[in-house]
Amino acid sequence: MSHLSGHNASVIKKNTSEYESNGLSRREAEKRLLEYGPNLLAGKKKISPVRILLSQFTDIMVIILMVSTVISAFMGEITEAATIIAIVILNAVLGFVQEYRTEKTMEALKSLAAPAARVLRDGRQISIAAEQIVPGDLILLEMGDRVPADAVLTESVNLQVDESLLTGESVPVEKYAVPGAGIKHAKRKNMVFMGTNVTSGRAKAYVTATGMDTEMGGIADMIQNIEEEQTPLQKRLEKLGKIIAAGCLIICAVVSAAGILRGEDAFNMLLSGISLAVAAVPEGLPAIVTISLALGVQRMLKRNALIRKLPAVETLGCAGVVCSDKTGTLTQNKMTIRNIYADGRLIEFRDDKNSGRFLCNGKNIDPISDKGLRTALEIGALCNNAHALSDKNTGQSVFKSIKSSLGAGTEKREFAGDPTETALMAVSEKAGLTVEMLYEDYRRVDEIPFDPDRKCMSVVCVNRKGETYVFTKGAPDMLLKKCTRIYSAGNTEALDGAKRAKILRINDSMAGNALRVIALAYKKLGTDRYRKDELEKDLIFAGLAGMIDPPRPEAADAVLKCRMAGIKPVMITGDHKLTAVAIAKELDIYRQGEEVLTGEELDKMDETSLAEVAGNVSVYARVSPKHKLMIVRALRKLGNIVAMTGDGVNDAPAVKEADIGVAMGQSGTDVTKEASSMVLLDDNFATIVAAIEEGRVIYNNIRKFIRYLLSCNIGEVLTMFIAMLAGLPVPLLPIQILWINLVTDGLPAAALGFDPPEKDVMKRRPRDPDESIFSHGLAGLIIFRGIMIGLTTLTVFVTQLYFTADIGLARTGAFVTLVLTQLIHVFECKSETKSIFQIPVFNNRYLVMAVICSLTMILSAVYVPAMQNVFKTVPLGLNEWLIVGGLSFLMPVLSSLFAPRRK
Repeated sequence: MSHLSGHNASVIKKNTSEYESNGLSRREAEKRLLEYGPNLLAGKKKISPVRILLSQFTDIMVIILMVSTVISAFMGEITEAATIIAIVILNAVLGFVQEYRTEKTMEALKSLAAPAARVLRDGRQISIAAEQIVPGDLILLEMGDRVPADAVLTESVNLQVDESLLTGESVPVEKYAVPGAGIKHAKRKNMVFMGTNVTSGRAKAYVTATGMDTEMGGIADMIQNIEEEQTPLQKRLEKLGKIIAAGCLIICAVVSAAGILRGEDAFNMLLSGISLAVAAVPEGLPAIVTISLALGVQRMLKRNALIRKLPAVETLGCAGVVCSDKTGTLTQNKMTIRNIYADGRLIEFRDDKNSGRFLCNGKNIDPISDKGLRTALEIGALCNNAHALSDKNTGQSVFKSIKSSLGAGTEKREFAGDPTETALMAVSEKAGLTVEMLYEDYRRVDEIPFDPDRKCMSVVCVNRKGETYVFTKGAPDMLLKKCTRIYSAGNTEALDGAKRAKILRINDSMAGNALRVIALAYKKLGTDRYRKDELEKDLIFAGLAGMIDPPRPEAADAVLKCRMAGIKPVMITGDHKLTAVAIAKELDIYRQGEEVLTGEELDKMDETSLAEVAGNVSVYARVSPKHKLMIVRALRKLGNIVAMTGDGVNDAPAVKEADIGVAMGQSGTDVTKEASSMVLLDDNFATIVAAIEEGRVIYNNIRKFIRYLLSCNIGEVLTMFIAMLAGLPVPLLPIQILWINLVTDGLPAAALGFDPPEKDVMKRRPRDPDESIFSHGLAGLIIFRGIMIGLTTLTVFVTQLYFTADIGLARTGAFVTLVLTQLIHVFECKSETKSIFQIPVFNNRYLVMAVICSLTMILSAVYVPAMQNVFKTVPLGLNEWLIVGGLSFLMPVLSSLFAPRRK
């Protein structure tokens, strides 16, 4: 064990017999606390809030916006400057909040340590804060306790520990002390680990590691050492910002120089060049991206997906691999009976919500009247320490409670205890043999608890007639050795070699289907006086029960949707290979020809060799936290955008390493939630598919308003640039350019974020994470439409100037045309594959309202006298409107005929 070789090794004795049986003295404990430090999970040095806030202002787009603010203020455009400042501050605050929240991950890890622990100090049992435990302490454990540190068992009685948060295994692990084995030879079977829970039994253990030297500490260290990476959208927007920055400088210089060389006033041309450069910057882009992502977050929340990091919304849209933990994520995290072998028949149990069906060869069986099946069910329920929970103790979510109160139907009764025993109790209840009914017929008078050597448990019960019975359950191979007869057709007969062989074949068949098999037996005692060492002899074999942690009912549909969307589902689990493959086959995660790798095989590989085969592996079994990290990294090395779902602490490092980490909201630990980018509030694997759909829709909408903003900005730039080159008067004044920019770049672009999804969004393959945001012909669409906007505006300007020789009227016509063409174009941006005449134009009411608002603003600048003075406009008459309207509405016709389309 790695933690035994750390700096705590000096306190570990050679043999378990060498520890102090009375525990440490108070003085020695204080000395070791100073030497080794408190039993806490240390976090890396935190980044100060001030530093996090300042880092929000280093992005190239933000720098451009701040420069634009200074320029606008210099030109007297205080409103424009105030708007840009508001955008910058909004983005900085959102970014700060997201980064600051990620610092909570290590605090959540610390909360998993037990708050208090019982130890022996100076020969006395005392309770101390878990952080005061030191290597060498003797700790006392019993059912319900959380293990406070890594320790080796020195004494144990029927100890079972739930290690699912470390290993992902769905059933508790048997633990037992190994006399004389020596602490330095500790193995996993005689060790307990920090953060795990004792589900049954009691023990005394010698602490071998605390704090960061524990298994939990190793996971904490892995989380700390994972570097955050930019999402694909962040990378593309950063690249776009640099291109725009360079373009702005060139535009400003060329337009200003062209005008000055032509003899225009130098100062006015400099202002025009600066105004145009400001207009060319899509200052609304960062804010609109943020708004679009926030809208997506709200839609996802309605579908039970809580987004913790805004960029994760877009990243989901290009996820190509979904790595999912099995237990509690794809499965129900609850053992359920699948098959019962009784009276020579293999009986299938089908579990419905509030009832169950028993079938043999496709025909229903009544479990109450069928004596063989009823006998097996009664043994399983009576030789059992599970107990029914009231609704308030079932741990059900608030959502379920509300659902129940609204009359959604009565939930089936839940049971607490060992998963095997709860499964046996539940199937008995479904058969109509309730706990209350059985306890009326039988009264328990004695018990022989389960132990690892016997691998059996027995109870002695007395029925209403005063007859005494022994009921036993246990491992099939061990229990068969104790049986001499078999129940058959209402009678008992000798258990000969042929019958034993048949039972073993059935057992092997069940185990081969990844079922955990329990054998059931009984016998009637002739008297109420008995010797305990004789109780488990000459038993009558009653049957076998095969159980499994079954898949969630909706998981298969979710996996199918993933495959239709070109997304590869991968199961990563700590469970046995057979169990993992059986569930994976049932869900269609594993297909013929694909590979299955185990943790033992992964130990012999490095990331490079794993990456060579990872593309064909659909199931990983018996893996550890370091394996999960290795798998995610190998898949990312192949160029995949990887989503990782998980609930236990063991998933947290891989969840954080993945491009998109997904935690379970109900069963997930705080550690995993804090390390994740998204939390599934209903623990439903299907919810991630809905989230992926939303991610694709959001990215498509982001492409829509990038197309709109850049097309419009190109149109504005070309209007000025071509006029300068052609020797025409300046078509637009600086104040007019800034007003157009404000009117068209705000509400209409933001409203595109409300656009509903296109029908085939989940039938497309995931985007290539390296593809440009202008891929699939978007750049061509933007340039073509930008040229059309610019030429149309110039045509109106030249026409009005030619016929009226009124520069004010010509500029007003260009002013209105530039806005109107852009507002028409916003509807074209709803689809990259269809023209405006082929799409539902009015299915986005927010867009319609935004366009009406923008039209009102531009008409106000033309017809309100006070605004006419500000923007140097004059009223347009009918003839001017016929020219403006005719040319503006001609554009979508030309676009439908000649614009390049995405295939």
